[in-house]
Amino acid sequence: MSYVPQESSEALLLAERIAPRLSHSNSAVVLTSIRVILYLMNYISDQKQITSLSRKLSPPLVTLLSKGPEVQYLALRNAILILQRRPEVLRNDIRVFFCKYNDPIYVKVTKLELIFMLATKENISVVLTELREYATEIDVHFVRKAVRAIGKLAIKIESAAKQCIETLIDLVNAKIPYIVQEATVVIRNIFRKYPNQYEGIIGTVIQNIDELDEPEAKAAVIWIIGQYADRIENSDGFLQDYLSTFHDETVEVQLALLTATVKLFIQRPTKGQQLVPQVLKWCTEETDDPDLRDRGYMYWRLLSTDPTTARTIVMGEKPPITAESEKLNPATLEELCLNVGTLATVYLKPVQHVFRSARPKRLAPSPALQKPPPDETRSLPLPLQPGSNIPPNAATSAAANKGDLSAAVSAADEYFSSVGPQHMAAMNLNNGAGGG
Repeated sequence: MSYVPQESSEALLLAERIAPRLSHSNSAVVLTSIRVILYLMNYISDQKQITSLSRKLSPPLVTLLSKGPEVQYLALRNAILILQRRPEVLRNDIRVFFCKYNDPIYVKVTKLELIFMLATKENISVVLTELREYATEIDVHFVRKAVRAIGKLAIKIESAAKQCIETLIDLVNAKIPYIVQEATVVIRNIFRKYPNQYEGIIGTVIQNIDELDEPEAKAAVIWIIGQYADRIENSDGFLQDYLSTFHDETVEVQLALLTATVKLFIQRPTKGQQLVPQVLKWCTEETDDPDLRDRGYMYWRLLSTDPTTARTIVMGEKPPITAESEKLNPATLEELCLNVGTLATVYLKPVQHVFRSARPKRLAPSPALQKPPPDETRSLPLPLQPGSNIPPNAATSAAANKGDLSAAVSAADEYFSSVGPQHMAAMNLNNGAGGG
């Protein structure tokens, strides 16, 4: 944008003059008009006028959904972007994003993203009914996305978690393998979000354990077994079944098995004391993966030094998991809003990531420029991998407290230097004590 409004009234006047172009028959004109109005809204101070303009942006976006699938896809991708910047634009239009039977798969998947973004506790019943219908479709990829969306809604809307879980259990009871696998993954995330709640569904998950053959689903059910080892009858037997093929599993599953075995030992020592030495030996002596080997050594030293501390660390409170980790950071969002209707918004990536020679765009300074609210200026947390014990704000807190970080590093060095061979030998890992 070459013109920079110096007063709020200038920006408002221009936006009102451009607004009639939102009803143009040419899709390019409509998207360009949306881009310009979004730009000008950054220089308008009157919130009532911003709300009024936001309402005017909704009908043209909805109208674009009656075009061909390619134009629909472009409109949908831009709608994802606009919703993150101006959530009020499409707040009451969720039904227009419900999928049609003849929509291409790329349109359906994008509509799913928008349905998730627009779902609230007021419309959750309608949304779940629709998603359940999607889970009976023929396209496996789309069905998986629908099941995952149900699980993410349980995390996003706490008051609807029970309703979402009931829907997931109904789908699991259908015994369709790929649905069971996706449901298992999202149920693991639900347990992380709501610890010590909804434990009544563990039995249903375990009953379908034989249906799981994908690494992510296996890792999920293994996490559940380890986390609730004291509440699952024959939890050691389930782990032994997976451990019988330990060397053939992916690293993701091996890491899950290692952690679950340690959790079993901590919660049920008599059941886990035979498994832990063997698994630690495999991880420290018979693997080439550095992550698996290092985690094996860490657990080995921790268990042989102080089992009480090990329980506190391994079974400690997990960091909260959210469904908002896919949001764009404020700088990228600002840049993409200045490129609405371009290829960059289809990828939802900064322009220079799509076109190397492109120059990034930023809002030009002006007395009329409105500063974003405080929560928009904060960097968003990176998505946490399941099972991670790193708090989302660990990096920022460490950077802000260098003294605390130095003290923590020194304490860690002192701790590990105090772990001698006699402690390692206490684990009796078939004379493998020297491996540490």
